[in-house]
Amino acid sequence: MSEWSRRIPFKVDVAGVIQIMGTSLYSRAEAALRELLQNAHDAVVRRRRGDLGYKGRIDVVADPAAGTISISDDGVGLTPEEAEKYLGTLGIGITGMLRRRAGSPDPVRDPDEDLIGQFGIGLFSAFMLADRLVVESRRQGAAEAVRWSAGDGPDIEISSSPRTEPGTTVTLHLKPQYAALVDDASQIEAAVKEYADFLPVPIHLNGAGPRTNLIEASWFAPTPDVEAIEQEILTYFDESPLHVIPIRVEQPTSIAGALYVTPRRTPGFAGEPVLTTTIRRMVISRRTAGLLPEWASFVRGVLELADCSPTASREDLARDASFQRARTTIEEILLGHFESLIRSDPQRLQSLIAWHRYSWAGSALGHPRLRGLMARAYQYTTSIGPMTFEQILHRSRADGLVEADADRVIWYNTDRRQERWVNELFQGQDSPCVHTLRGFEESLLVMMAADANESGTATDLRIASPGTPGFGAQVLGLQDLEAAPVRWQLFLESSGAKIMVATFRSEQPAMAFLNEKHDLARAFDDLGKQGTVPPGFRRLIESQYGGEDKPRNEVILNRGHDLVSRALDQKTTMPLASVLRLLVHNALTTAGAALPRAAQREQAEDLSWIADCLKGKTP
Repeated sequence: MSEWSRRIPFKVDVAGVIQIMGTSLYSRAEAALRELLQNAHDAVVRRRRGDLGYKGRIDVVADPAAGTISISDDGVGLTPEEAEKYLGTLGIGITGMLRRRAGSPDPVRDPDEDLIGQFGIGLFSAFMLADRLVVESRRQGAAEAVRWSAGDGPDIEISSSPRTEPGTTVTLHLKPQYAALVDDASQIEAAVKEYADFLPVPIHLNGAGPRTNLIEASWFAPTPDVEAIEQEILTYFDESPLHVIPIRVEQPTSIAGALYVTPRRTPGFAGEPVLTTTIRRMVISRRTAGLLPEWASFVRGVLELADCSPTASREDLARDASFQRARTTIEEILLGHFESLIRSDPQRLQSLIAWHRYSWAGSALGHPRLRGLMARAYQYTTSIGPMTFEQILHRSRADGLVEADADRVIWYNTDRRQERWVNELFQGQDSPCVHTLRGFEESLLVMMAADANESGTATDLRIASPGTPGFGAQVLGLQDLEAAPVRWQLFLESSGAKIMVATFRSEQPAMAFLNEKHDLARAFDDLGKQGTVPPGFRRLIESQYGGEDKPRNEVILNRGHDLVSRALDQKTTMPLASVLRLLVHNALTTAGAALPRAAQREQAEDLSWIADCLKGKTP
């Protein structure tokens, strides 16, 4: 078989391309207005370069009777030759040609950087709304004007125009399904504000005196005024910012605008952090995702990203190297700003963290630098008041006589029910006890302690419980702590607690320490007996709470208390045994535990037995 090859040109179905442009490239019909507004903007900007006294304007007119929308500018305009060349050829828009032809040796500094157009397809977006498009234009200083007309077919009609003033008017003859746009001017006004609010050219709707677009925004000012930005955010985003972060950098990428901390809480990271982004002041998207770091779900704002590129539809940013550079820069700015608040305004940072604590803490678990910031700013509840991890670490010095492997020992409690009781135990102690009462705090404390170990400070994290090494002797002053005799363990089994015996300087006959996992394990056991636990949960429960050593509350009997001492020396069938069991149950309920039903029945029986004994009856 002979080999052969040949070159053939691309064949384009123009009508098909226009159909695609009008129906598939843009997700919203209003995008057509955005494209035409930015074309008008570029025409005004190009005329301004040659006429310093010229200001320029854009007019949008809706004509319900004719079923048309017109976008007019008094910009530089087009010659008949330019209209034929640029308007009728997809992909060869005049702005894009200017920017490519300039060939700037500095890729960061585009000489036409104030022009928006790029792809040469924006005009054809009008076919999304219209079945016929008419352009009338006159080049500044040209001898004649031109009229350019196209429908949804392949032919374009070019003719002379009676237009006498420089500029361009694009008229959209709307499709029937979009006729309602001209009946309700508020829809067009919303589109102008949506996309062109920050364009530096005034836009007027239906000949109204006041401009429709904002033009000047405080967050784009060369010297931002924080108070002015706060007021503008309140107006523009309809929420009062908790904190404003003005941004203006040129390297490693150009970013201008402002970020702010929203007052809206999003516990559980509900929703990805998003931004309003602009390029040359044209709004690209009000929900640009991926630019803010994932941990900054509480941050909102608007940023001008001069070095980024829009997608062809201009409804998002291209995820290219410039986008990634902007993302990295924004995260560095945010982290640097919050870290600077530790020094300049720690109370403000603590307030921001307190308001969005779940977002901050949840993200810090997997983000070392953010966790380092939290270690200096997040305030835990402790037995001696609110403290940061750094302050806790400084106060938690280990006893060198008994701690050979730790420089610091941090005690913590996970059960809200015994917060007050633990505070009493730690009165007079140099070391505080940290109350990790919120769901994330124990994990965060563990991670921060691990960070301290990695930085060279040997740190041991221990739960405030008699079974924890050092707690009995160093905190409670217990002597000879040991498990209660087996017969007493069996006698007090209905309490569900681990029974221990020690001598301590206290008038209390018994102390109870709760383990929050004990109640969870009981609840899971009850569900298991009812057969209502799904297999996946059952495996998780068994991995967490299974095994021989299930989580239990603890009760310490004071061997130094006369009643306890005498009861322990007697048999469990004697009346004092019932009194001791009542003391154990009372210690547990005082600490906040819920007694099992068996213990409640025994409590009633013990009271009856004691009452009979006091009456002189034989049990």
